[in-house]
Amino acid sequence: MTSKESIMRVQLDAESKERLDSLCGRRGMTQIALMSRLVQWFCSQDDFIQTSVLQTLSATSLATLAKSLMKKPASERSDGHVSVAKR
Repeated sequence: MTSKESIMRVQLDAESKERLDSLCGRRGMTQIALMSRLVQWFCSQDDFIQTSVLQTLSATSLATLAKSLMKKPASERSDGHVSVAKR
């Protein structure tokens, strides 16, 4: 039987671990559930959001990219509308 799930490890510093524990407690979620939702959300975002979150561009390059995306008409975007994260 082939599993459709994977287990991954995350390395966190002590402060991040404490904050994650606190967040999970406030939300009534396990760490696995919270991290699974974060990864699903992140992977469904476009390149711009992923790049912004990962901070893989310099501030100057990111500003240039943001300006060019803001000038691009909605009709030319991949899906024609701006998505809003569900709460």
